[in-house]
Amino acid sequence: MRRKDDDKKKKKKRRGPPRRKVCSFCTDKNAKLDYKNPAMFKRFVTERGKIVPRRISGMCAKHQRELCRAVKRARHLALMPYTSAGSAG
Repeated sequence: MRRKDDDKKKKKKRRGPPRRKVCSFCTDKNAKLDYKNPAMFKRFVTERGKIVPRRISGMCAKHQRELCRAVKRARHLALMPYTSAGSAG
């Protein structure tokens, strides 16, 4: 029979602040956010069609603004859906 003490010993707690997320567009200078390529920013949009906030995506403020602008332009030009295909109501 296992004891709770054994489980606590196996699980290590991480000390200190959590690891900082790095903006993928700042590290890769060749990557550009372009509204004509909606496949590039698919991972920054949820399956429901919402734009992921920067505290979750890890983007810097400058690239998050560019991302929002690009997503909204792509939606306006019907390159990207506003919501998921199966949503009703």
